[in-house]
Amino acid sequence: MSNKNALYCQSGGVTAVINATACGVIEAARKNPNVGTVFGAKNGIIGVLREELVDTSQHSDEDIAALRHTPGGAFGSCRYKLKDMEAQKAEYERLIDVFQAHDIGYFLYNGGGDSSDTAFKVSQMAKSRGLDVTCIGVPKTIDNDLPVTDTCPGFGTTAKYIATSIMEASLDVESMAESSTKVFIMEVMGRHAGWIAAAGGLAAQSHDEPPQIILFPEIPFDQQAFLARVKWSVENHGYCSVVVSEGVRNPDGKFLADAGTVDAFGHAQLGGVASVIAQMVKDQLGYKYHYAISDYLQRSARHLASKTDLEQAYAVGEKAIELAVAGQNSVMPVIKRLQDDPYQWEIATAELKDLANVEKMLPRDYITDDGFGITEKCRTYMQPLIVGEAYPPYNDNGLPHYVRLSQDLTSKKLPHFEI
Repeated sequence: MSNKNALYCQSGGVTAVINATACGVIEAARKNPNVGTVFGAKNGIIGVLREELVDTSQHSDEDIAALRHTPGGAFGSCRYKLKDMEAQKAEYERLIDVFQAHDIGYFLYNGGGDSSDTAFKVSQMAKSRGLDVTCIGVPKTIDNDLPVTDTCPGFGTTAKYIATSIMEASLDVESMAESSTKVFIMEVMGRHAGWIAAAGGLAAQSHDEPPQIILFPEIPFDQQAFLARVKWSVENHGYCSVVVSEGVRNPDGKFLADAGTVDAFGHAQLGGVASVIAQMVKDQLGYKYHYAISDYLQRSARHLASKTDLEQAYAVGEKAIELAVAGQNSVMPVIKRLQDDPYQWEIATAELKDLANVEKMLPRDYITDDGFGITEKCRTYMQPLIVGEAYPPYNDNGLPHYVRLSQDLTSKKLPHFEI
């Protein structure tokens, strides 16, 4: 397949390094004579359905290179899940029509588990229609919950941010604990898997250092054990720092912070577990507290990017083009760990069917027996992922230099499609 166009989409929650992947895709495509125009879909798969495509040839090499150090999603992302091919046949057919109208031979979908499922189903639909389109999933998620791959681009930088933040906040709390705040609680993302919460444990070099408590989704919340540990920490250290995952559940399986609503993917909307925990500490122990919700900050902190994470994010984008041009349909470039110390890795290939809708939980042996900390095995796995600095360039005004790409759309060729 010669000189076919490529279509690149960003999906789901963005990361601090997803644009580095976009940079890898576009720069590799520009060097490859088998790739014609590279389109970016405005707002992910929604943009494909609406035929809202950005021709990246309008962007200079300098602007594309600047994506490597720019957070957010350069083309816009979305939470829109394509589910059953029969129930949503019109949407899948529309995707194929857009591919045909714009001579798309390579479809690259940059996302997590749901996105892997979509890319896999699109490949099936294209095959059923006899369309010669190579579909490649490209890994991304701060949750680090994709199977097969050793780690997910975006996680390393989030882990570095969380570990740094709880370390810095704990020094603040320790300074004031004698006459002020005694408990600090930091809420992090992670609905089902506790990878991000576990990253907070990297801040502690010994058992007594903060965070003194980590609450994982994988461990049912035991209120009495938790309160006893908080009390012990305050009495012995003067204060207590807590990292809590948004997905912490009661023993009956209900989220502590279940807001009673669902998002576009059908996932429960979680409404601030930090405040629930903080109120519990106040009511039961009477300690003054502060809490913080990391929210978007943990996935947009490009100023604190892990060099390892950045390099891996770029590498999977670059490899995605290589796989597409080689005709390796319905696959994903993944990270394979070769050794821990010194950390070495390479890019391998996995089948999309093995990644779609499968969540990788934090292993039980990564969590201490008491359920409140991480083990050395977990530290050995995580430590290399946050190593190295990759600061963005700074402007004269003291702020990072980030790029915003022009969103001028290419001319539409198909009738309007309602979604």
